[in-house]
Amino acid sequence: MRLVFAGTPEPAVPSLRRLLEGTAHEVVAVVTRPDAPAGRKRRLQRSPVGQLADEAGVEVLTPAKASDPGFLDRLTALAPDCAPVVAYGNLLRPAALAIPTHGWVNLHFSLLPAWRGAAPVQAAIRAGDAITGASTFRLEAGMDTGPVFGTVTEKIDDHDTAGALLERLSHSGADLLAATLDGIADGSLHPVPQPDDGVSLAPKVTVDDARVRWTDPPLAIDRHVRSVTPAPGAWTEFRGTRMKIGPVTTTGFDDLAPGEIVVERTRVLVGTAAAPVALSTVQPAGKPMMPAVDWSRGAQPAPGERFDPSEETAEA
Repeated sequence: MRLVFAGTPEPAVPSLRRLLEGTAHEVVAVVTRPDAPAGRKRRLQRSPVGQLADEAGVEVLTPAKASDPGFLDRLTALAPDCAPVVAYGNLLRPAALAIPTHGWVNLHFSLLPAWRGAAPVQAAIRAGDAITGASTFRLEAGMDTGPVFGTVTEKIDDHDTAGALLERLSHSGADLLAATLDGIADGSLHPVPQPDDGVSLAPKVTVDDARVRWTDPPLAIDRHVRSVTPAPGAWTEFRGTRMKIGPVTTTGFDDLAPGEIVVERTRVLVGTAAAPVALSTVQPAGKPMMPAVDWSRGAQPAPGERFDPSEETAEA
């Protein structure tokens, strides 16, 4: 089949690479988000998907909106049989959805209908799910509501961050997407409507959402931090300045007030709603990520000092 691939970030790269390296289909163009400022110098940079397409000599389309008339005209001229999509990040309206003969086939990183939305991997970790996966489905007007072609499952490990889990899913999902397109091409695969039961939503995670609430139980804090690592990154406030927090370890003793910091010889403990958690790494503003113990030697938290002391006042 003639394919137009749509995707933007790094997790979409394995799928595009898999299709470019295969011989069953021809990727005639790639659609990705426009070049965006990146790095300290804020220079315009091609998306990871766009970079791979450039290296492969494939035409790259970067419409500001997928409803732009010029983009729709070019898409029509390309005459794709199917358009696979992986984390494209732009709304596809009916005019665009109608162009490919077999529609747009989305690779979504959850077992639909669970965790429809922009952040399914983060939501699965935060909820404490034991199993997640990826699904291929036909895009329609609703948010991730289209009929499903196939799924692949993935175990969530106790120490998985969103980044680590998404990395695994991006590769197993690439194989699933390729198999789905093969099945569509030979007519052996037909999508099945999603059930009405089991629907859950996973909206985009903002920086504000990533703030650690030390008044939560330790297991909830552990899942929360892992769910937003590496992006947007868990954070708290220390002496009025924002500081990022790496994954934590739950402990079973020492009763501390929420947010209270205790420095031991080999670890830094922080109080929660129950037992404290031990910090692994932290990143003070303007500095690189570092071991929490190293940070504590310089910061020297005073006895009884807390992260986010305003949170204690708000709870009172």
